[in-house]
Amino acid sequence: MKTRQTGAPALRLVVAGFAFFALFLPAPVPAQQATGVGSDPEHTLPLTWDRWLDHAEIGQRMQLMERTWPEFLSLQSLGDSYGGREMWLMTINNPETGPELSKAGMFIEANVHGNEIQGAEVSLYTIWYLMENYGRIDEITRLVDERVFYVLPSVNPDGRDYFLHGAGSGARTGHIPVDSDGDGLMDEDGPDDLNGNGVIEQIRKHVPGQGNLRISQEDPRVLEPVGIGETGDWIILGSEGVDNDGDGRVNEDPIGGYDPNRNYASDWQPNYIQGGSMDYPFQLPEARAINDFLMTRPNIAGFQSFHNSGGMILRGPGMAWYGDYPAQDVGVYDELGETGERMLPYYNYLVIWRGLYTVHGGSIDWTNDGLGIVSFSNELWNGGQYFGSPLLQEQQTNAEGPISGRQGTLFFDDFLEFGDEYVEWAPFDHPDFGPVEMGGYKKLQGRVNPRFMSMELFHRNMAFTLYHADEMPKPRIGETSVEAVGGGVYRVRVDFVNDKVIPTITVKGQQNHVVRPDLITVQGAEVIAAGWVPNKHRPGPTDMIDQEQLGRIMVRSGLAGHETRTLEYLIRGSGSVTVRYDAVKGGVAETTIQLR
Repeated sequence: MKTRQTGAPALRLVVAGFAFFALFLPAPVPAQQATGVGSDPEHTLPLTWDRWLDHAEIGQRMQLMERTWPEFLSLQSLGDSYGGREMWLMTINNPETGPELSKAGMFIEANVHGNEIQGAEVSLYTIWYLMENYGRIDEITRLVDERVFYVLPSVNPDGRDYFLHGAGSGARTGHIPVDSDGDGLMDEDGPDDLNGNGVIEQIRKHVPGQGNLRISQEDPRVLEPVGIGETGDWIILGSEGVDNDGDGRVNEDPIGGYDPNRNYASDWQPNYIQGGSMDYPFQLPEARAINDFLMTRPNIAGFQSFHNSGGMILRGPGMAWYGDYPAQDVGVYDELGETGERMLPYYNYLVIWRGLYTVHGGSIDWTNDGLGIVSFSNELWNGGQYFGSPLLQEQQTNAEGPISGRQGTLFFDDFLEFGDEYVEWAPFDHPDFGPVEMGGYKKLQGRVNPRFMSMELFHRNMAFTLYHADEMPKPRIGETSVEAVGGGVYRVRVDFVNDKVIPTITVKGQQNHVVRPDLITVQGAEVIAAGWVPNKHRPGPTDMIDQEQLGRIMVRSGLAGHETRTLEYLIRGSGSVTVRYDAVKGGVAETTIQLR
């Protein structure tokens, strides 16, 4: 009798089937990949980016990063703010690829205004991202090797701490005392947190039939203007506070009272023309410290200042009377700014005076005009981003203007921030105004992005700055040729190339004589004559150079962006000759040529 075997053949079929399908299964995960070293490697320094840091925490984080990457990072203080807080600045440089002054430099500043806080986090994120990805991402590695970065996360640490630790009003300024109301006293009547809830609220008063506002039918939290010829029942009395100095006004002389971004030397105007400008340029210790640093770093070719809000990539000029920049410089700004619009959804590339408002004595006008640096100011965060897409943003308006309440910004606060950014109106017996109601948005709403949306804002703005840094000038030597003409004399041609968008010297920098001319030197032979070749592909006369030392030619116009210029020499000599192009804002390129 035969025994019927059922298990073994079936098992063999299962094993064979498994082996067949195993050919199409992914390979086992290597141990290093399972621990995060593969497609998503672990961070060397796992920092979090979901909260706002005060000045002490910024300093601690920068010190931690310097200790983590000491071969690249160098931390210093530019000096103290008026309130005695260090102005921390991080230099990022790879010394193995050259000293910092031999490379084009990118200067990044933020938090010029105390309540414009998120730029500091963008700056810190930039340092961290460059270091985390050096040696991992080729483009980041190249950038760190080729460029030097100077990062100042908080220009106004006094205002930042006042904004973050205080109830939130009046933090735009710095903290030098100013007599804003002209009564001989300084900073004596600022906002007051009367109900002690840690928020400077708005005050509204019920005045039946005598007001200009009414309660919205869409949302009782919202006041809306009445129509022409109508009267309302409510008025707004400003921010929470009292008449501290007894002059009949409320909150008219808060702490500080000037604008830290109106104290630079380009088109500086006195206070009666430009409010908040102080008495003379660079009077503020913070502006003076920055300028003193910039003057010691002529290699800086790019400047980025982070502000908020509105979603803008701004360039100068800040005033209409100035006209516009020279056409060649405008072309540089346009190429960078228009690319930035693609990198930063909801942001518009604009000229300051035309797209925002007039600014006299602003920092990026000074760096462009006084230092020859291509400079942008990004206004971080656009309120349209609350709604997720341009289409949804359009749905927040009707023919009469923005829709309020649950259909507008409060919808975002109600459903995505769960009411955290709004204080409900509540009765209060005000010592100056009598019975009122106080309430409204908290300090972070509107100008500052919600924290859960920070990472995209940080990364996109950093990426624009890195793109700007990558397009700073970087001269290189192109084609060379040598032709003997007899008597130990040679005709030598050398191409000097700038593949980048930004020139080694802007037209404005040349016009204002604020950038050292580029230098072309020849060592190892005697230069008899030299001239520029208009078109090396077409025969024609050479534009002779009329300078005394042809072995050391000054190029006052520099190398434009995307430009190749051919220089022709007549050289007497033999052996090796070194030709060197030296641009203070682009670095050095050189080649060795053999004379036959």
